[in-house]
Amino acid sequence: MSGSLAHPADVALIVDALKMRAPRTGPFFIGVTGSVASGKTTLARALARSFKRRSSSRRVELIATDGFLLPNSVLSERGLDAKKGFPESFDMAGMGRALHELRRRPILAPAYSHVTYDIDPNGARWIEPPDILLVEGLGLGIASVPANPEPLVDALVFLEADESDLEAWFIKRFLGFWRAGRTDASSFYARFRDLDPAGATSLAKAVWAGVNLPNLRLHIAPVRAVADIVVRLDARHRLTEIFGQPATASD
Repeated sequence: MSGSLAHPADVALIVDALKMRAPRTGPFFIGVTGSVASGKTTLARALARSFKRRSSSRRVELIATDGFLLPNSVLSERGLDAKKGFPESFDMAGMGRALHELRRRPILAPAYSHVTYDIDPNGARWIEPPDILLVEGLGLGIASVPANPEPLVDALVFLEADESDLEAWFIKRFLGFWRAGRTDASSFYARFRDLDPAGATSLAKAVWAGVNLPNLRLHIAPVRAVADIVVRLDARHRLTEIFGQPATASD
């Protein structure tokens, strides 16, 4: 494989592998997870488009777990400013309830803004129970939530890449937000507008080393072992391998 992360031929292979894991009845919830900046949103959107093309009559929805991050004010109160993305920075119980409820009734899905770096109350939207739901983000490695034994998703896709590539992608994304923030006073990154490119790069590297890399090693990478499908990416963000666990007899 040599296409981009959203190359139709490669996405089709993942869709085919996922269809083998679809439940016989009811909605099909698919999780897409992996490191920060690994391409979760890109792949989830590509999968959603592919499912829609294959069956236009089926309702396909996409939500991000970022919406279930605790607001920055709460993170500050709890001393978790440097732990955003770690399990303790999420409303895990709320996310579990929302996903379980969405199988049966509409929910108001919360939203997150990468520009303001906080929950976006104006971005929340009502979602009807779909036939297929793509859930992208962190926090999907837990099997269930207390008082409800159902899994959060029916199938889990894990994006894998070398740590050095993940760091490079994170820095590139950070610098994009930083450049935009230099002329956008509403951006979280506006506070860094006086940095030069070298300073912004150094800051991005420090955030990666102090927050995202420890989170990757402690909490994200272990999820690979329970993923149904693992998608391996090269330094150019191209798919090189797709492999996974055999589908069980109950799938």
